[in-house]
Amino acid sequence: MYDRISGLLFAWDPKGINFGDNTDEYEPEVDTILPRLRTCTSPGDVQRVVFEEFRRWFGDDEAGQLEMYERIGRDIWAAVQGASWLRTGGA
Repeated sequence: MYDRISGLLFAWDPKGINFGDNTDEYEPEVDTILPRLRTCTSPGDVQRVVFEEFRRWFGDDEAGQLEMYERIGRDIWAAVQGASWLRTGGA
């Protein structure tokens, strides 16, 4: 799941740091997003978590607006649906 979320963030590239070969750029953010996904019950929850973590990592101004994270929230939600680690508490 870690790699999938990292890949989604890299593909959507909300910070504009995808230079094609630096695929690990969003790993620190994944480290803080992944554990919080257990509390999410909808794509909107995931959107909020990702936004909050980007604000924490990059600051309010650099993170942009919550609306910018709608698609990534939906995509991450779709990726984690049915994941057994959500139910068991493992990561």
